[in-house]
Amino acid sequence: MRTALVHDWLTGMRGGEKVLERLAAMFPEAPIYTLFHHPGSVSAALEQHPIRTSFLQRLPIRQSYRWYLPLYPLAMRSLDLSEFDLVVSSSHCAAKAAITRPGAHHICYCHTPMRYAWDQFDAYFSPQRVGWMRHALIRPTIAYLRRWDRRTAARVDSFVANSGYIAGRIHRYYARQAEIIPPPVDTKRFTPSGSPPDAFYLMVTALSPYKRIEVAIEAFNRMGRELVIVGDGPEIDRVRQLAGPTVRLTGRLSDTKLVDLYQRCRGFVLPGIEDAGIAPIEAMACGRPALVLAAGGAKEAVLPGITGLHIPQPTPEALVDVVDSCEGLTFNTDVIRAHAEGYSVGVFDRRIADFIDRALDTTPPACASDNS
Repeated sequence: MRTALVHDWLTGMRGGEKVLERLAAMFPEAPIYTLFHHPGSVSAALEQHPIRTSFLQRLPIRQSYRWYLPLYPLAMRSLDLSEFDLVVSSSHCAAKAAITRPGAHHICYCHTPMRYAWDQFDAYFSPQRVGWMRHALIRPTIAYLRRWDRRTAARVDSFVANSGYIAGRIHRYYARQAEIIPPPVDTKRFTPSGSPPDAFYLMVTALSPYKRIEVAIEAFNRMGRELVIVGDGPEIDRVRQLAGPTVRLTGRLSDTKLVDLYQRCRGFVLPGIEDAGIAPIEAMACGRPALVLAAGGAKEAVLPGITGLHIPQPTPEALVDVVDSCEGLTFNTDVIRAHAEGYSVGVFDRRIADFIDRALDTTPPACASDNS
């Protein structure tokens, strides 16, 4: 069966790219189609696949790719998938809109419906963030993209969601059902060290508007406790301005340094709504408790009082209370680790392979010949 993979864009290794990496391992001969690709920005396993880009690759994308949103529908139509029998998309934005030939089957692993078009518009394009003129100009474009996003969901034959939270959003925005398969965690790489934790807490996150990093910074500024933030992104300058003397930003780190921080931290902190949340499970695989917001997909992986704690509200006050509670508890490293092993690469591979087999056996292909 001739198979192609489709991903929104390849500009770094985050949660979506880790899922794509496993899909690429399942289909080693499959080319990867994407809107644009920054060579060398993803893993060697992905870079060795044939990578085919849209015309956006020839534009000066870099860090300004959100301003090319109006071109995404045209760019997706430009990807020629007519030679493939099976298309597997990994989508948080536009990849699910891939156009397949009649009779081909399209399976979408959906990380989230397009954030910009739905509930995260204000986080990215509020007047305070982009200015009133840009805000006014982008609103009609987003309205069009919202209609396009809903319409192109009909091109997908079978949906997989990375969490129950995202399955609910797929049903709400697209009126489609999705099977829930959490993303994979490399539990062979992320392992406990056997040593007691240090005093610092850890965040590993893209520095993006919806991550609510300011909540964590304000809480740790107030407490005077140490917080280490790993990652980079468009919010880096604002985060630096907010960070007090006990908050340390590291930027991106090597895998070895990241594992070391997971193993040594007192706990992992996630105060924003996450679609699924791979990083908290990576921390749990190292035997450390995860403190996550009691909303979104990340909370589904955390057993309160056993593998971590839930933060009731995305406020500094709530996080301070939860950190204080964490300081008074003793967590069992072996129990936390055993729970995380349920999210291993092997478990993911078996579940996604079984889903694809069942989908191909039972689901008739959708008509994907529209030009929208």
